[in-house]
Amino acid sequence: MALKRSTKPEPSFSMASMTDIVFLLLIFFLITSTLVNPNALKLLLPKSTNQITAKPEVSVSIKHHPEQNRFTYHIDGETVPVSFNEIEPIVQQKLRNVDDPTISLHADKTVPIEQVVQMMNIAKRNQYKIILATAPE
Repeated sequence: MALKRSTKPEPSFSMASMTDIVFLLLIFFLITSTLVNPNALKLLLPKSTNQITAKPEVSVSIKHHPEQNRFTYHIDGETVPVSFNEIEPIVQQKLRNVDDPTISLHADKTVPIEQVVQMMNIAKRNQYKIILATAPE
């Protein structure tokens, strides 16, 4: 018994799915290429309306004196500055018996980011949380 097919297979290929994949790859590479070089921006300390629920136990302020090209460090709003080498032991002593140690960092707009990063390194070494204080908007 000879049965014949009524339809023949078509040797064609749909490109619709291929264009979708190319479009998604294009979007992916556009987004990731903007994240490759974050150091190209010169950042100013932003103003913020966000409120943090964590209450800092210690406050460290960095004041920039551009006319003398130096920085002074103040702990808990004291008017007498301390040297950078004294900050870590003082903060360790103040946060010795605290369950969730948090530092609030207040820095002038003109303070270079490397000074802020040095304070962040102190917090990281001692496993403290650090909050960067900003001016209200």
